[in-house]
Amino acid sequence: MKLIIGISGATGAIFGIRLLEVLNQVEDVETHLVLSKWAVTTIVEETEYSVDEVKSIADYSYSPSDLGAAISSGSFNIDGMIVAPCSMKSLASISLGLADNLITRAADVILKERKQLLLMTRETPLNAIHLEHMLKLSQMGVSIFPPMPAFYNHPLDLNEMIDHIVFRLLSQFNIHQLPEDKIWTGFKKRNLKRAIT
Repeated sequence: MKLIIGISGATGAIFGIRLLEVLNQVEDVETHLVLSKWAVTTIVEETEYSVDEVKSIADYSYSPSDLGAAISSGSFNIDGMIVAPCSMKSLASISLGLADNLITRAADVILKERKQLLLMTRETPLNAIHLEHMLKLSQMGVSIFPPMPAFYNHPLDLNEMIDHIVFRLLSQFNIHQLPEDKIWTGFKKRNLKRAIT
């Protein structure tokens, strides 16, 4: 499987980084990374990683201004694309088909080739413009995937929350990494009685 991973300048760069780390451990997955101009700033501000370290996790890395890159063409064999996190600017650009940088151009190609596109949208609260773009893209088959934390799995720290979200994201691509003990299997007996009463 070949996947394009875009990391935009929205807060939450760690999601894209952790995604790359997990995919790096999965057999037969090739990653093509594009960091936006502002993602470079966000990575430095929010994480302990250097930009070079993040690029080294991916199999291939491209400049956001390289609109002649292999992934900018529908003739390049690719299976899907994930933008994590996806800023509202990137969301709008993809929705409008602006293709103004390599992330949005690659997403445009994914759409026209009818491949799988997932956007981890990062903003709160959402205004009507954000929601209109999300609805439009969702109706075109795009997965809109805000990073919502789960609590039924009893996360012990922020890293466990991030991992759970990343694993749930990957399941959209039939890559199943979620540990068995973190999968929801229904109410436990001790909780079921409480829920009924």
